[in-house]
Amino acid sequence: MVHADQQGVPVDPATALPTEAEVLAQLDRFRFSTEFDAPERARQFLAYVVGETIAGRADRIKAYSIATEVFGRDSSFDAQTDPAVRIEAARIRRALERYYLVEGHNDPLIINMPKGAYVPTFERRIKVHTEPDPGLFVSVRRNSPFGSSRQPWAWVAIAALAFALGSLAANALLRSITPAESEDMAGFRPNIPKLAVMPFEDLTGTPHSAMITRGFTDEVVDKIARFKEIIVVSREKLDGSPDQADAPAYALEGRVRLDGEKLRLAIRLVQRSDGSVVWANNYDESLATHKIIALQEKAAAAVATAVAQPYGVVFQANAVRFTRSVPDDWEAYACTLAYYGYRSNLSPLTHSSVQECLQQATRQFPNYATAWALLSMTYIDELRFQYRLERSSPISLEHAVAAAARAVELDSQDVRALQAEMLTLFFRGEVDAALAVGARAFAINPNDTELAGEYGFRRALSGQWRSGCELVSQTVERNPGPVGYFEAALAICSYIESDYVAAERWARLADLRANPIYRVILLAILGKLGKEEQAKEEQNWLETNVPGFLENIRKEIALRIRRPEDQQHFIEGLREAGVTIPEGGA
Repeated sequence: MVHADQQGVPVDPATALPTEAEVLAQLDRFRFSTEFDAPERARQFLAYVVGETIAGRADRIKAYSIATEVFGRDSSFDAQTDPAVRIEAARIRRALERYYLVEGHNDPLIINMPKGAYVPTFERRIKVHTEPDPGLFVSVRRNSPFGSSRQPWAWVAIAALAFALGSLAANALLRSITPAESEDMAGFRPNIPKLAVMPFEDLTGTPHSAMITRGFTDEVVDKIARFKEIIVVSREKLDGSPDQADAPAYALEGRVRLDGEKLRLAIRLVQRSDGSVVWANNYDESLATHKIIALQEKAAAAVATAVAQPYGVVFQANAVRFTRSVPDDWEAYACTLAYYGYRSNLSPLTHSSVQECLQQATRQFPNYATAWALLSMTYIDELRFQYRLERSSPISLEHAVAAAARAVELDSQDVRALQAEMLTLFFRGEVDAALAVGARAFAINPNDTELAGEYGFRRALSGQWRSGCELVSQTVERNPGPVGYFEAALAICSYIESDYVAAERWARLADLRANPIYRVILLAILGKLGKEEQAKEEQNWLETNVPGFLENIRKEIALRIRRPEDQQHFIEGLREAGVTIPEGGA
């Protein structure tokens, strides 16, 4: 069996195991490579687990041993409450993925750290240049790099697209669109990715397995169809050439195998133009511990999240393709990709170009609900992130409300539209109504991690900290894209719990340096930790780049954090950081 890892890199576990010298040589390649983007502590972490594994002590590799022997933590370290090891492990996985994609694509040895474990695996690379075999299933590790684990290279591609769209003014999308043209386009929607879900194959051949297999196909179709930024089409659409304009670019194939009480669902996403396998994964479940319907729903939800959500498999593939060139008939969809690129760092430099692109997209395709929803959220960002200071906040909020209302009017089942409506209600002070809309959106598609994280954050800021922060935490675990915004949210969650060390750790991970609200969060945390010099640097940045913002900080905090006692707790940190805040109301 050929195993694919690191975005389809073929390796062969059946060949002789790598020697100790080969493993150490590969470790040296990481050490001297500029493409292995990991801090020193993460490099020490990797060297430690590799050394322990080749020394035959893999069974000793635990979060506790890593924390005490690599990070210098004392014996009181508790992995359940301190995420330090998990955070560094995630950095290592991201660095490995980038390295093997860029510089190490021809290295003879593949070192992986499977998600959920800290023991590395070592496999030789084999070079395979054959046409895809329809009878061969490529097997990849659970949470494969083009699935639910995060891919820094893909984030960079999407972010680059956001910058590139700033120069599209000369192209067709950003030209002036006449009212007559807009009316002509009203009945049309732009090109967005189309996916054909093929009937899954039953490899066991019993009536019981046939029933389970049909159920899997139906559940996957249902779960993917809830994502409005992708279109699920019928099998008949596969007839004819994949190059036809309305033909789906991708096909999702599945195989189901029963072995006693064990069930395996093998999934692969195929690019129809050349038959290449874009992504594959296996889902293993026990029939003894799950009811069939619950098992089907669980596996189908995992597949839909990996494939269809923003930053999922299809989005990443298209983002990479569009950084090279954007076809004229895909420019409106490219605007939505660019929005998610902007989300990677929330920078005002990309905000304006993405907003302009979405404005033009809604003019060209006035029935494109997703574009209206994302446009609404760019207006919200002007208010909450203090972009475009020459504009007054009420104008931004009015624009956001109007765009969100249009999105919901066009498609009341589009969770991105409901997400935009939830945010407009929240920033208008209608918190209960906002949470009600968020709950409705979450019920429609709980597998959309972007929605789940934002809804969880709204719940937390309204005072439901435990349940809200839990949703945010799940988003950080499940979202394959850049999660800096949600890591900043977890910094606030930790701050409210008075765990300021964890709060700083999350804030540093988020690293949204161009965003003023991120700077305020970090400033309050540093104040509580007594880090006066670092706090002064953050305050200087705010006074230089957002003049006058701190003078009205009490009102800004009240706009976001709803309970007075939580507001006061946050203000305490700012005061301890040296910020002068008068007593009294907003």
